[in-house]
Amino acid sequence: MQNARPKQFVAVLDFGAQYGQLIARRVRDMHVYSEIVPCDISAADLAAMSPSAIILSGGPASVYAQDAPDMDGAIFDLDIPILGFCYGEQIMAVKLGGEVAHTDKGEYGPSMLTRLGSSVLLDGTPNGGQTVWMSHRDSVSKAPEGFMVTARTENCPVAAMECPRKRFFATQFHPEVRHTEHGHRMLKNFLFDVCHLEPSWTMEGIIEEKVSAIRTEVGDHKVILALSGGVDSAVTAALVHRAIGDQLTCVFINHGMLRKGEPELVESVFREQFKMPLVHVHAEQRYAKLLDGVSDPEKKRRIIGTQFWKEFFAVAQKLDGVSYLAQGTIYPDIIESGARKTGGKAAKIKSHHNLIPFPVGVHFDLIEPLDHFFKDEVRELGVALGLPDKMVYRQPFPGPGLAIRIIGSVTPEKLTILKDADAIVREELDAYNQALFEKTGERNSEHTCWQYFAVLPDIRSVGVMGDERTYQRPIIVRAVESSDAMTADWAKLPYEVLARLSARIVDEVEGVNRVVYDVTSKPPATIEWE
Repeated sequence: MQNARPKQFVAVLDFGAQYGQLIARRVRDMHVYSEIVPCDISAADLAAMSPSAIILSGGPASVYAQDAPDMDGAIFDLDIPILGFCYGEQIMAVKLGGEVAHTDKGEYGPSMLTRLGSSVLLDGTPNGGQTVWMSHRDSVSKAPEGFMVTARTENCPVAAMECPRKRFFATQFHPEVRHTEHGHRMLKNFLFDVCHLEPSWTMEGIIEEKVSAIRTEVGDHKVILALSGGVDSAVTAALVHRAIGDQLTCVFINHGMLRKGEPELVESVFREQFKMPLVHVHAEQRYAKLLDGVSDPEKKRRIIGTQFWKEFFAVAQKLDGVSYLAQGTIYPDIIESGARKTGGKAAKIKSHHNLIPFPVGVHFDLIEPLDHFFKDEVRELGVALGLPDKMVYRQPFPGPGLAIRIIGSVTPEKLTILKDADAIVREELDAYNQALFEKTGERNSEHTCWQYFAVLPDIRSVGVMGDERTYQRPIIVRAVESSDAMTADWAKLPYEVLARLSARIVDEVEGVNRVVYDVTSKPPATIEWE
């Protein structure tokens, strides 16, 4: 399915930035559509996309390095407003005749910015000092001809520069991160005062556009969808059903490693609330046999993924007239699994469940209506489509389910223990997050837990319960604060919340005598345990 861009959109040229996705998200937060494109796109190809504005991201390289990311200098001749951050400022300077120097002292983290006279980009920000976020050693030493230097820091003489006549603007710091206290205003100045864009990218308009595009592409053909109960597949199902109704059939493969109550929720929402055609495949026993004795996490992933598609296509081949397969691929999936649509070179971190192994002689055309949306935007779509909050704000959950939160082999006993413990973790921290939401009015306030779950390690420990010595299993609780899962910090939960979690798990879950709390950030750890 082709992505239908709105008439106005911002192209973010990605130079390998740590914050590349964040730039696109910040623009979308202002209700302007943005899209990440490879930095080496030609001027002709970029012009064919008709962007309303261009943002040049940061990047880890030096502009003078032999293998440094480059860009087509003709892009500066397209008469399109351009804003560069960090490496984006440096490459703008070099391409337009300025100079970049390697300094003896870099700047990393918060720096004090001083404005130097009037500035279109910095308009409305303090004339005195303001905090910005730096991450560089190289910096522009001489601005190109026609540019004004509009700000500096102690170690960076050209911290911001601009050429309003050509509508070129650049900063050495990162306006897109929250640590730049007036970064939001700078982006607003560029998008609305320089580019004269309209904040028209809203959920209602998006649904209308997507529904129309799906109807046009599908026509009177039938569509099948692998429904996991997760946010992405659920929103895809609701959106496609809004477009074509009973032409869509959802197939729910129950591998037995879902969280407590989730199969029942899927049945309730899709069969009863939305009245969708739903095939519920009970494959629990087949999966249990395949996973018996398997402890390696990557082997678990492969077994579960391979069997999933076998189960799915066994159903698909019994349905007549199916021409399309809909799935809930979202924008980070594309970027992280090799950037197949952005031109990037992302490393493979783990097996990806969105790569489809069609059986010999079987093929469906793909519909991926969410493939240019970030997770928070998918949740907004879900709310607008009428999905219940319990599903829309469901905790992120890996495709292989609890199998990879059980360290070691998967057994019925371990599954029961982890399901019961995880249900308590979710119940208590759902309540904790809800209390914060009612207090602050924000779903993602400073102290909100972004993701939380229980892990069952492959060990036992000694304990005392009553007058008896026990030798039972511990439960690890993982709770993190994050906005996008790219980085995360462990959640600073109040002691009373941790105490209640521990007491409930030990009291209510048979076979557990100890609870521990993971206090490791990402990096160096990952969010998940495997």
